[in-house]
Amino acid sequence: MAELANIPWNLILPLIVLQLILMMVALIDIIRHRRTNGPFIMWIFIILLASLIGPILYFIFGRRQE
Repeated sequence: MAELANIPWNLILPLIVLQLILMMVALIDIIRHRRTNGPFIMWIFIILLASLIGPILYFIFGRRQE
């Protein structure tokens, strides 16, 4: 437990919040539009499992421009 007290939470917490916001926005977008470059379910797994880079990849490569 002493290791947790030594973690610089003021540096890590903004990254965790950014990750959660990006994941939520990407999941809401993919559920609303359902038009993706590639399989729909694959992008959901990439968003959920690839942590911070997954939503960024979705917005760059996966989202189909209308």
